[in-house]
Amino acid sequence: MARLKEIYHKEIVSKLRKDFNYKSIMEVPKLEKIVVNMGLGEAIQNIKILDSASAELNAITGQKPVITKAKKSIATFKLRAGMSIGCMVTLRRERMFEFLDRLMNVSLARVRDFKGVSPKAFDGKGNYTLGIKEQLIFPEINYDAVDKIKGLNITIVTSAKTDEEGRALLKYLGMPFRN
Repeated sequence: MARLKEIYHKEIVSKLRKDFNYKSIMEVPKLEKIVVNMGLGEAIQNIKILDSASAELNAITGQKPVITKAKKSIATFKLRAGMSIGCMVTLRRERMFEFLDRLMNVSLARVRDFKGVSPKAFDGKGNYTLGIKEQLIFPEINYDAVDKIKGLNITIVTSAKTDEEGRALLKYLGMPFRN
């Protein structure tokens, strides 16, 4: 069992029940999934970028990414519906906890001048989105093999009803929010 999952079941559930006065253990917010998305606008001109991005996302998450396609045609971007423009991975269960553990304790610590993640990036329903400017903060990525620095978005989907509940859950899990 993942280390973070054990901590969640042993300590965090009781803390959250006490903080928010939940009557049932089923009311306690939990992590549902983590979506890691890499949008690549440059893939319109150079399709090879998509292959390297897909390989890097596979290395970071340990799961094969799905190629995302454009829904609409946009003439100003020379984009047609159905063109491949990114890749994403949806992590659940054990892999989700493993990834979150590595993200918080290893990868974010490698960011230069890191002061914490923004506590304002919640969507109103307790879900948190984190933007990362470069994929090099992940130790799984070989620095010499990188042809282009690419950013990625990480969305942490929780079963929390409000941002306050979601923030408390992530804070107890160890997310380094800035003050």
